[in-house]
Amino acid sequence: MCVGALRDLGVAEDVFTAALDAVGLPEGLHAHFHRGARRGIAGWKFHVHESHHGHPHEHAREHTHGHAHDHGHDHEQGHGHTHGRSYAQIRDLLSASGLAPRVKERALAVFRRIAVAEGRIHGVPPDDVGFHEVGAVDSIADIVAACAGIEALSPDFVCASPLVEGSGFIECAHGRFPLPAPATLALLEGIPLRQVEEQCEFVTPTGAAILAEYCTAFGPMPAMRVSVIGYGLGTRDSGPRPNVLRAVLGEAADDVPAGGDGYESDEVALLEANLDDMTPELLACACEAVRKAGALDVWVTPATMKKGRSAQILHALVEPSDSGRIAGVVLAGTSSFGVRISGARRLKLARDFVEVETRFGPVRAKRGMIGGRVVKVVPELDACAALAESAGVPVAEVYLAAQAAVR
Repeated sequence: MCVGALRDLGVAEDVFTAALDAVGLPEGLHAHFHRGARRGIAGWKFHVHESHHGHPHEHAREHTHGHAHDHGHDHEQGHGHTHGRSYAQIRDLLSASGLAPRVKERALAVFRRIAVAEGRIHGVPPDDVGFHEVGAVDSIADIVAACAGIEALSPDFVCASPLVEGSGFIECAHGRFPLPAPATLALLEGIPLRQVEEQCEFVTPTGAAILAEYCTAFGPMPAMRVSVIGYGLGTRDSGPRPNVLRAVLGEAADDVPAGGDGYESDEVALLEANLDDMTPELLACACEAVRKAGALDVWVTPATMKKGRSAQILHALVEPSDSGRIAGVVLAGTSSFGVRISGARRLKLARDFVEVETRFGPVRAKRGMIGGRVVKVVPELDACAALAESAGVPVAEVYLAAQAAVR
């Protein structure tokens, strides 16, 4: 469905076929698109076909969880099976392929996410996680084509709405499991997810891994000028929800008001980490490291955590495209084992800088405007501090002088 939606956004079919050719589908298998509709919504359906004596047979991947659940390892007996491909084999296949470097890197990362999640669920190392032969080919085609399509678009950032999963059960290689499927749930840790009463699977492990790898925020659609809308079709054609994946391509619209004429607005990512075992000195150092990494703002609030422990929450506003990198700075510089990432919209004043004259010298000040009308001018404290040091007077004296000059 992801590949179909990307095709509908305008990614040329050659992009997908070239990527699949670079990996090499096994003999007797081929992939193609066809135009169709689900509940009146038209889009592209991506097929992987297997030929049996010249007759193609389509795999209904949405209903099959063997691709990431049928491991080449017998957990109870402690010995391996001879069928299927392990994650290590798929990794070697992709690494040796002729894929473009960025597509290869992303496809490997998506498969790595699935293998780590499955390995944790079943208590085996990621390299020992196996994929059923047919399912492995489907997954390789899906993931490689999806990565090739996204990289062809080269978006500045990718975000998604909070995910919806159905209720009921799914038949996996290891038995009957409740939705969300174990691997899907593990892959979506830290990502907004809600369950509805509809007895149907809406998020597969492969889809969850692609979203987890590419999306930097989950929430309402950001302010944008919509360029293209694409729909990828699933195999089912049952209701009431159309079985389609909608993708929207657009340009960021920072000048679109989010709630008042004359205001500017933008979309940011909010990073948060709970900390109950850091000294104030180390926490201050961590905040400074996050600022230097490019955060738009960093602050700390007090909190009470489990067992009545006093704690702090480190918050950072960052550009959505920087959220993964700066989250890594938070994890490396604090005692936290996880960082929450959510999307947020800011209303803000248009701003520029001016200089105001004081008896101590010129002071840089920030000016805020709504629709071109100046509503505030605030002296920069660092500039006041530098002048105060030169003049040998308290910073407050220079700041007051600058405020008077502003007035």
